[in-house]
Amino acid sequence: MPHAVARDSVRLHYEEAGSGTPIIFLHEFAADHTNWEPQMRYFSRGHRCIAYSARGYTPSDVPPDAGVYTYKHFYSDALAVLDHLGIAKAHLVGLSMGSYSSLQIGLNAPERALSMTLAAVGSGSDLENLDAFRAQCRANAEQYETIGSFEVAKLTREAPSRIPFLLKDPRGHADFYAALARHDAKGSANTMRGFQGGRPSIYTMTDAIRKVPTPALILCGDEDDNCVGPSLFLKQHLPAAGLSFFPKSGHVLNLEEPALFNGMVERFIALVEAGRWPVRDPRSLVKAAV
Repeated sequence: MPHAVARDSVRLHYEEAGSGTPIIFLHEFAADHTNWEPQMRYFSRGHRCIAYSARGYTPSDVPPDAGVYTYKHFYSDALAVLDHLGIAKAHLVGLSMGSYSSLQIGLNAPERALSMTLAAVGSGSDLENLDAFRAQCRANAEQYETIGSFEVAKLTREAPSRIPFLLKDPRGHADFYAALARHDAKGSANTMRGFQGGRPSIYTMTDAIRKVPTPALILCGDEDDNCVGPSLFLKQHLPAAGLSFFPKSGHVLNLEEPALFNGMVERFIALVEAGRWPVRDPRSLVKAAV
């Protein structure tokens, strides 16, 4: 079973398929590397595709210390996987937690990113509710430790942003939550405390975001209410960003609408590789006089 090794010796399980320009997929909190299977099968026809499980998600290591689950550890782990595979640059495709890590690579190591797909990005960023969000993350972490992943999966399967997935694809939704029920409870608790409850709001990084030159595609479900505002914010401030909303869609875009997701990301990557995804032309920023 292949593993990369992070800077603090945590082993990160990965899978790869295909050949060509590399794409690395970064999963959300409730997922792991297996949830990128529709994308691994599709994009590996023309690209070298890598999906890995973050620290805390078996078969990657589950460190017992909650202090090694910060957002800095998570984006550094993605770079460690690329380093292990000898990849200097890759297209980054992230969902939710994975989108935040992709954005952090754009902020801190832009030379490693050919592009960034930021799907379902920014939940928990609202500054007015940030303290309440972090308190809820701590409570969720305790819930994992108290009742375990199986029971948490049953309680969260009808979270508001997951309902569109349930309505469209009950079988896929059931498979998703069956996988979540098998997650390591301690790893999930540590991730909830360290990453989810400790990461800075994207609204506090405006100046840094404005300096990111990396081509970016922002994807958001129009019924994923917690991500609508952050997606608009990133469109306004990332210099080379495009934004698309998926109609009647929630949080798990790559599984909820795989054909639409794959098609949009494929077009984006093709345009980037052709040099046809520029920064926004300043003329489009001028407000009309009438």
